[in-house]
Amino acid sequence: MRRLEFMFGGLVMVLSAIELTRGEDGWVVYPGGEGPGKGKHVVLISGDEEYRSEETMPQLGKILSRQHGFRCTVLFAIDPKDGTISPNVNNNIPGLESLKNADLMIIFTRFRDLPDEQMKHVVDYIESGRPVIGLRTATHAFNLSSGRAYPTYSWNHGESKGGFGRVILGETWISHHGNHGSEATRGLIADGQESHPILRGIKSGEIFGPTDVYGVRLPLPDDSLPLVLGQVVAGMKPTDKPVEGPKNSPMMPIAWTKSFKTKDGKTGRAFCTTMGASQDFESAGLRRLLVNATYWAVGLEAKIPSASNVEIVGQFKTSPFKFNGAVLGRKPSDHKLEQ
Repeated sequence: MRRLEFMFGGLVMVLSAIELTRGEDGWVVYPGGEGPGKGKHVVLISGDEEYRSEETMPQLGKILSRQHGFRCTVLFAIDPKDGTISPNVNNNIPGLESLKNADLMIIFTRFRDLPDEQMKHVVDYIESGRPVIGLRTATHAFNLSSGRAYPTYSWNHGESKGGFGRVILGETWISHHGNHGSEATRGLIADGQESHPILRGIKSGEIFGPTDVYGVRLPLPDDSLPLVLGQVVAGMKPTDKPVEGPKNSPMMPIAWTKSFKTKDGKTGRAFCTTMGASQDFESAGLRRLLVNATYWAVGLEAKIPSASNVEIVGQFKTSPFKFNGAVLGRKPSDHKLEQ
């Protein structure tokens, strides 16, 4: 009997190991190390068809892990047929259960229609009151089918007046304010916010990206604080001049903080930026903004360096933002940390 129990136990361990290996191939983990973020776990969720979140998020995870000590788990939209990263698959992001022990969720998804069993992990995380950072299309992160269990998270939900984006981050999808693909964005620090810890080491105008400024409803909710305004420029280069006229009067906020309330009264911290495409992430100013925001979100604002280390880790070859522009055939393991 003891021998049978031993054999059965061994079989369970083998099967568990196989399942673990299979599961881990659906995402990538960057180990934490020495640095202010040591002991903190950040889960980064990608999944958009246009702005190459599947390129931005692993690089941000690598920077946070290698240069700041955070343990980072990066999740992707995965084609269940072959296990490749496929942003056009809008109903499958494996690994969301990693949110159970996360200290921070960074989300960059667009119109995802996740099944209830996956979406529940996001909802449980939000209802715990833990912090959230949203990038670009996270303002319209979810577009859930009729009959799903969490309809209030959909970007256009009437009762919640904008779903997850509006309630948690401060805004949902509104419009392209700058001309998409021809008018880039220069980030100017909002008056009076120069000393905010998230902006430490960032000069006004240092944040730049080729994606356009998104429209938001002004003013933002009372529990929001604009930090960076988006100057619409008349071209796609950092040296281009601002456009004249109403697009820059007033300027739209492109980065802000917000507090949110859970159903049982907990208060959570949120930070949102409507920038974040992988080509935007080539800007050291934007990388520093997101690293600083990570510190702030988990309560480490006192430890934000005067000039955070935001050097690119390994290779970072970006793809132009456009629909159907993802590099096909990649798997999460292709984003592992180089030794």
